Amino acid sequence: MSKIPQKILVIRLSAIGDVAMTVPSVWSLTKNHPDVQVTFVSQGFARDIINQIPGVLFFEADTKKRHKGFWGIFKLYKEIRTLDEYDAVVDLHNVIRSKIIRTLFRLHGVRCAVINKGRNEKKKLTRVTNKQLVPLKSTFDRYADAFTSLGFTINDNFDYLFREVRLPDNVTNFLGYKKGAWVGIAPFAKHQGKIYPLEMMEAVVQKLSQQTNIKLVLIGGGGSEKDLLTKWAEKYPNTVCIARKFSILDELKIISNLDVMLCMDSANMHFASLVNTPVLSIWGATHPYTGFYGWRQNPKNAIQVDLYCRPCSVYGNKKCYRDDYACLTRISPQLVISSVNTFIDKYKRI
Repeated sequence: MSKIPQKILVIRLSAIGDVAMTVPSVWSLTKNHPDVQVTFVSQGFARDIINQIPGVLFFEADTKKRHKGFWGIFKLYKEIRTLDEYDAVVDLHNVIRSKIIRTLFRLHGVRCAVINKGRNEKKKLTRVTNKQLVPLKSTFDRYADAFTSLGFTINDNFDYLFREVRLPDNVTNFLGYKKGAWVGIAPFAKHQGKIYPLEMMEAVVQKLSQQTNIKLVLIGGGGSEKDLLTKWAEKYPNTVCIARKFSILDELKIISNLDVMLCMDSANMHFASLVNTPVLSIWGATHPYTGFYGWRQNPKNAIQVDLYCRPCSVYGNKKCYRDDYACLTRISPQLVISSVNTFIDKYKRI
């Protein structure tokens, strides 16, 4: 049996939701193997997340500028080589860029492990005809498998990064002290097939904002997302927008103080999962069966409708077969509102 590596390099360059999903495995590795040195390579947006894992070093890859293109990735490899002498590389991304890096390490005699993304299984799950609608192995388990292939012990002992932490003064000055229920609403995702129609989500915000026992916390990115959420916050009572107002670490702290997060199949589902916040997630073209459901989230809290064509995509980036996105439009605002209220009432009784 091969000796367990003592210095490992972990690669997951994007996206931020996928990076968040690596946390349970990396956390478990550091807990079960405290003498193993772990260096995690990703883009800058991941720093606040990875830095919460005790004993893990973070190295930033700048794939948009300094490390862009083949020669940029080669430069990234050279920079990583100057950090330390690694015993193994764990590629949790398995795309061209990460393949180049791990191949260069392998040519220098370094052991490599790579995630099996189950692409063939996912094709069968998302094809139009003869669809095989069965739950696939979770991405969490796929990450764990990459580590166990090197002899590491990985289990499900991760609970959360932190839970309901005290908010920094700058955040409290903006949000105020908590009264009643705080409901996070994150209406965006990377692709259209995962986004609940915004006019329907606005109807949800409008109705929930009328309840004085609820504060709505709108979460999103910059640009048009921030602009729209700011308009909603100005338009409706008991509603605030935190889009791009705070660091990712502060956003995680805010999310940890929420009573529930309403979101899409997106990074915010995974952020909430990392800080022990329950999630109500809306699913359209994608499906929890693909293996991207939030860590330890209750499957019953997935809001979705059954259609013969679902899921049609793993990532929500394919054109709708029906040209109507019925998987999303058939989810009524009232159903979403009722789900939020039922959830809050349920947890108030505990």
